[in-house]
Amino acid sequence: MTQLIYSEKKRARVVTLFILVNTLIYLAWSFSALNPSDSEFMMQNFLVSWRSVTSGQYWTLLTSVFSHNMFLHFFMNMYVLSSFGPIVERLLGSFRFFAFYLFAGIVSSLSHSLVSAFILREPDLPALGASGAIAGVILLFSMLFPRQKILIFGLIPIPAVWGAVLFIGLDLWGLVAQAGGGGLPIGHGAHLGGAFTGIIYYYFFLKPKLRRT
Repeated sequence: MTQLIYSEKKRARVVTLFILVNTLIYLAWSFSALNPSDSEFMMQNFLVSWRSVTSGQYWTLLTSVFSHNMFLHFFMNMYVLSSFGPIVERLLGSFRFFAFYLFAGIVSSLSHSLVSAFILREPDLPALGASGAIAGVILLFSMLFPRQKILIFGLIPIPAVWGAVLFIGLDLWGLVAQAGGGGLPIGHGAHLGGAFTGIIYYYFFLKPKLRRT
């Protein structure tokens, strides 16, 4: 888990909205366990895979970004979003942050689908969670504040830019391990898709505007 050391952590409107939506969908997953038809509905509409996308369930590229069915996964993602998200939202403005987050989430879902189908050879491998979109937020923050200290696993303080390098490096290593038949059940492809969305957005859209101001 990555934590931000920053004095201004006032929650912004869009971040609050996203946390609320994630909470409602987490609760929907929890209650769906009581009814098989509800559980089937959640699996059909809030999990993304190459098979679901190519079968025409395009909405899962977005709905899966707000979907968590395990409390620890939900809590960690919302904690990190509430740490980094408000700062990035204030800098971008609510509308641009809203659009960026959704786009990063869709790219991360698409990245998972492509990686699972063509690298892992598991086109039915499902994924869910906000991690990919949040990876985009973290990388964007790291580009904007490269020297700002963050805490890795809540303990180790390092400059944000080195945290970003470590983040990408671990996901690349994890993806290689998964391709070899090992690794952990983590959506490295989704993380990398979101992270590179943050980098591209910074260098091609945000940095040119910063130079003019």
